[in-house]
Amino acid sequence: MAPPQAIIRPALPADLKAVAEIFEHYVSHTVITFEQTPPPAADWQRRLDDLAARGMPFLVAERSGDVAGYAYAGPWRAKPAYRYTVENSIYLAPDLTGMGLGSALLGALVDRCAAAGFRRMIAVIADSGSRASLTLHERFGFTHAGRLTGVGHKHGRWIDTVLMERALTPFTSHDIRQGVKARR
Repeated sequence: MAPPQAIIRPALPADLKAVAEIFEHYVSHTVITFEQTPPPAADWQRRLDDLAARGMPFLVAERSGDVAGYAYAGPWRAKPAYRYTVENSIYLAPDLTGMGLGSALLGALVDRCAAAGFRRMIAVIADSGSRASLTLHERFGFTHAGRLTGVGHKHGRWIDTVLMERALTPFTSHDIRQGVKARR
């Protein structure tokens, strides 16, 4: 699934400077994220550690030895009843979009979340006027779950978000009683 010369692998501490640089572009120049201040690499280390402790994947796409993009699954909500549902995040180096890296990352993220026992994946996509992220998620079986109108304000404009979701694994009540992939 990875494009030529791309390796999808778990993120390492050494990758986090590049992760922070990729995200900084989107924070500073787009409405794709509602963050307004780019977090430093140290914040990314805390995120990597937290997700690892929760059994949630944080992946990078590596091309020619450089981080070309990243994706991770984080908690959908903090309340315990949501522990089987994750939210995805995918960001690519701005000069490396349209090369299949997003598909490679999302495919690997979906597979790893399903293998870890998560049941649903949610995508919260800022409606920036581009269909690229919506189309990517649709190709991976995500369906539209709703729209939140004008919930973000950035760069002088109000932004909607589109909610999408997909099943990962069909859990049964028996599976949960048996403690299959129990979450903390």
